[in-house]
Amino acid sequence: MKIKQLSVFLENRAGRLAHVTRVLSDAGINILALSLADTSDFGILRIIVDDPARADTVLKKQNVVSMLNDVTAVEVDNRPGGLYRILATLEGSGVNVEYMYAFAEPRSQKAALIFRFDAPDKAVKVLGDAGINIFAHIDLGMQPHG
Repeated sequence: MKIKQLSVFLENRAGRLAHVTRVLSDAGINILALSLADTSDFGILRIIVDDPARADTVLKKQNVVSMLNDVTAVEVDNRPGGLYRILATLEGSGVNVEYMYAFAEPRSQKAALIFRFDAPDKAVKVLGDAGINIFAHIDLGMQPHG
């Protein structure tokens, strides 16, 4: 199962992050998880929102460079070794983790890891076969995507 993530490209200057969050707030779009990485010139804001397609549309109307891509949200035990269990399950499968970030999923009191895999379908199969829960949009309180 894949979920939609919005990647937003920001100039590395004061006020750009506030602008993006204001646009989303004004549109009534809720940010469920985020990661921000930067270089000296620009940043990449990766966000999971409750309505990814609409978020992409409203940001583009404000001349914000953004794109939708697929990521995988994996449930993890919030205890020592939780992440290791996921990575150990993938070890030997040939699946590479391109990047990841985490957030707490309050309804189940579990954490969720957001992964960008180089072979997402294979990763989902390997993890699912090992009994590891893969979140769907509905699990995260998000709108289903097509």
